[in-house]
Amino acid sequence: MSQGLLLGIDIGTASSKGVLVTGRGKVVVRASRDHATATPHPGWFEHDAEGVWWADFLALARELAGAAGDRAIEGLAVSGIGPVLLPADGAGRPLRPAILYGVDTRAGVEIADLARELGADAILRRGGTPLSSQAVGPKLRWLARHEPAVYERTAMLLMASSYLVHRLTGRYVLDHHSASQCDPMYDQEKFDWAHDWASVVAPGLTLPELAWPTEVVGTVTAAAARETGLPSGLPVTAGTVDAWAEATSVGVREPGDVMVMYGTTMFLVQVISAPRPHPALWTTSGVYPGTWSLAAGMATSGAITDWLRRLVGADFATLVAEAAEVPAGSRGLLLLPYFAGERTPIFDPSARGVIAGLTLGHGRAELYRAALEGIAYGVRHNLETMRESGGPAKRLVAVGGGTQGGLWTRIVSDVTGAEQVVPTETVGACFGDALLAATAIGLDVDQEAWNPPDHVVRPTEGARYDDFYRRYRELYPATADVAHFLAEEQHAADRGSGVEGS
Repeated sequence: MSQGLLLGIDIGTASSKGVLVTGRGKVVVRASRDHATATPHPGWFEHDAEGVWWADFLALARELAGAAGDRAIEGLAVSGIGPVLLPADGAGRPLRPAILYGVDTRAGVEIADLARELGADAILRRGGTPLSSQAVGPKLRWLARHEPAVYERTAMLLMASSYLVHRLTGRYVLDHHSASQCDPMYDQEKFDWAHDWASVVAPGLTLPELAWPTEVVGTVTAAAARETGLPSGLPVTAGTVDAWAEATSVGVREPGDVMVMYGTTMFLVQVISAPRPHPALWTTSGVYPGTWSLAAGMATSGAITDWLRRLVGADFATLVAEAAEVPAGSRGLLLLPYFAGERTPIFDPSARGVIAGLTLGHGRAELYRAALEGIAYGVRHNLETMRESGGPAKRLVAVGGGTQGGLWTRIVSDVTGAEQVVPTETVGACFGDALLAATAIGLDVDQEAWNPPDHVVRPTEGARYDDFYRRYRELYPATADVAHFLAEEQHAADRGSGVEGS
């Protein structure tokens, strides 16, 4: 086994993280940087690629490279939020802030237009996924319609990981998994761009070369080495989307394995043996060559608990302790966690958050627990939908910052009736990046030893959530018309203030 180190860096929604790892999976050094997400209009979520992605990468790379000492860094992999749309010119310079993944709902009209032009059923069969706010294709068309001057100058379609790869190596390349979320421009059975549809969605745009996240696509250039402090010639992999890198970090790679990622948003990834498109889920290419996965995502999870924390002026530790004393069912509260619309399985960008059952007797403890329970009901809804398409989950692995403290994971296990393995390392996608880098440079990695289990969260005997879950499932259709009316009022108010295109 090599004595060198692997470097993994991930660009997240609210922070970026990096690690130096040995070839046996031991974390030597870790580092992080917080950053902000811009929301210039309702339904818009953006990042400044230069000021957030590259600035964070530079800070992390310099810190970690400096901490390596005499030990050589032998491989680098990056990951990031995705799918996102960063239009760039021929030199890779960003032309506007990056439009983020499914939480950005600006392209609703374009989703409907493309589904009508290409056929919703045909899109599902070929790409594995119905068009939704997660898809990159409609956002490209939105860009052409609303910012034509930017679109005319666009020569590159970049994402967080591929932008970093380009800055480091000069290569214009995108990994297969990220490309498979550029619906409707990717053919999942052929593992290739759907060039005919791409010419309809984004005429004149040269699409990036495709590679797998386990492939080395270039090396750090001399110029990038001077800027970052990394060694010139360091092998760089194709990169990928953060959730899939995180799934890799915890050994989710066999059919039936499911990662449940507790973060600003909730994300689930299930490995499947063959593509089985489902209209309420995403079917994508996997991380390893020739593989597929099912994915589900909730638009808001940790974002809601953070909103509540700020609203009531308390810290997380206090709120968790208080919520732990509240019985299951939050003393008669139900929360729909659709505070930024919802992705799977309802695909409704105009859904809105609902808190039902409020009385003057409820306080912040009940509200906080209701938020955790509402998110858990959403997880159960997604797991049931995934079972319809890809088969039952055989093993759930919990990752992300929300696994700390134990209350949230216990509520999810109680609501779903499923055990969850919590691995030793929950540092995140950057740890999976290091594993991908090790694989790409040919190290013989022991997958099980890389990140062994720390403990298992088991459902509480006699947990009484089935009745609440049934009412949860009834609450959305019962309130959808009101939510849609209010969503339109919100957009109308924004337009009345002089904002265009929201």
